[in-house]
Amino acid sequence: MSSPASILVVDDEPSMLRYLQTLLEVDSYRVRTAQSGAEAIAQVQGDAVPDLVLLDLLMPGLDGLQTLERLREIHPALKVVMLSCVSDTRKVVQAIRLGAQDYLTKPFQKAELDAVISHCLQPASPLAQAEARAGEVEELSEDVFFVAASPAMRRIRNQVSQVANVNVPVLMLGESGTGKEVVAQLIHKLSPRAHRTFLKVNCAALPAELLESELFGYEPGAFTGATRSKPGKFELCDKGTILLDEIGEMPPGLQAKLLHVLQDQKFSRLGSRTMVSVDVRILAATNIDIQQAIATKKFREDLYYRLNAFTIHLPPLRERKEEIPLLLRHFMGLFASRYARNPLPVSPPLVEACMRYHWPGNLRELENFVKRYLILGDESLVLGDLEVKAAEVAGSAKASVRAQVREPGDLKSLVRGVKDEAEIEAITRALERTKWNRKEASRLLNISYKALLYKIRQYNIDRS
Repeated sequence: MSSPASILVVDDEPSMLRYLQTLLEVDSYRVRTAQSGAEAIAQVQGDAVPDLVLLDLLMPGLDGLQTLERLREIHPALKVVMLSCVSDTRKVVQAIRLGAQDYLTKPFQKAELDAVISHCLQPASPLAQAEARAGEVEELSEDVFFVAASPAMRRIRNQVSQVANVNVPVLMLGESGTGKEVVAQLIHKLSPRAHRTFLKVNCAALPAELLESELFGYEPGAFTGATRSKPGKFELCDKGTILLDEIGEMPPGLQAKLLHVLQDQKFSRLGSRTMVSVDVRILAATNIDIQQAIATKKFREDLYYRLNAFTIHLPPLRERKEEIPLLLRHFMGLFASRYARNPLPVSPPLVEACMRYHWPGNLRELENFVKRYLILGDESLVLGDLEVKAAEVAGSAKASVRAQVREPGDLKSLVRGVKDEAEIEAITRALERTKWNRKEASRLLNISYKALLYKIRQYNIDRS
């Protein structure tokens, strides 16, 4: 028989300590108390590490957030629940981002306390164990962070630390939404240029003429509407770092001018014959197949070799799913603070559903999922949406195979029609096999009951 869990209660109010100790000891927990953050830290630094800490947010001296930060430094896997007499959204969000498991607002009912403790002390799942080993989020700015919670991202973090101090171009490759811009900002932050300017230019967002003037600037009369001189991003970024995002979309003519900048660190503004010298570190990113682009003459081979002094390949989220629990919690804290809302719980079923999903949109899609959950406030609704999307992705994959053997026609309509056929056929078969027991059919199809009802209505499927 396992021994009762141990709980450390930290509160500067003696009456609250006695009250909580009595409640917990009735349930056979082993209880220790501390009246300050410093006393709690001293106890946790000893041999007897508690299974859970109940920590008051507002205390003199070291407050709850400072104490939480120190406790997590000592034992990163330590489970902490914050207690507060005020519902301060910002402080709650900050506590969650520092690693708190949950929070309770005083006064609370014993049932609320029991539910939180039960959730925190349940046996750790593989996902929870992975999260405990994941490490901390590395903040780069208010809304930008780098997570190295998987072997692949830890390798990339090591690569970044090695290349940051070497003044060479870096090419970042990977699918859209994998975090290439974040890696670029991390390189800049760790480099000797960190105190200088960092600028990003999206090469796919502007036509060739505007992109050239954006990068290199122009003189009066260079084109219609150019009434005064304007420096380009390269001049504004002198001594700093520039990220050329989606560089695979840069027109070939402009690629030749960029090649000269890489070679000589010199260029001329549009409408000028005077050369401008700059000292800019160039980082580039693209989600295209760069070798295919070179083979089809869409990307200059000599420019590729100039940029390819160091290459970093960003893996898609589906290849680093161990980061998902940490990312969910961090996004929840980030967006709750931004939208001035109380953070919602990231439950085990929610984490498991996210671990199963393919995430074709990578981190950007996961961000939007958390935003939607926070706005709707209904876990079952967002889980249903996720299962519908998973079914659509699976249906699209099957449809694309079947579409290859059909007669040519309007491709989008053809693929959509074949996907719908595949879904109708699969749903109809499942309903027939279960004699129209829709709950059994949803289990057979591995989607939620709500998602199945949505599909039945969408395709107007009936017994006939």
